[in-house]
Amino acid sequence: MNEVQQRIDELVKGNRVVLFMKGTAQFPMCGFSGRAIQILKACGASDLKTFNVLEDDGVRQGIKDYASWPTIPQLYVNGEFVGGSDIMMEMYESGELQQVLASH
Repeated sequence: MNEVQQRIDELVKGNRVVLFMKGTAQFPMCGFSGRAIQILKACGASDLKTFNVLEDDGVRQGIKDYASWPTIPQLYVNGEFVGGSDIMMEMYESGELQQVLASH
């Protein structure tokens, strides 16, 4: 595991809920990241940690390899990859995301 992958791994495993996104929770820099934040707020995710990939090119590319997922945003809960904004929306609509976020 290279240095970037190690940093990503520490973020994913060191925080209960992590969203790798473009921009910040207050100022999302793309529509998908904005939608991901709205979904998490609607679920009442209080312990959310966000990481702005636009400030770190290594992580911006590395996160795609980390989960073998080609797009950003990416949500991780309890160290597990959940998905991007489309999957988050589907899970939110079915009530599954709320259950995942509620589990400790």
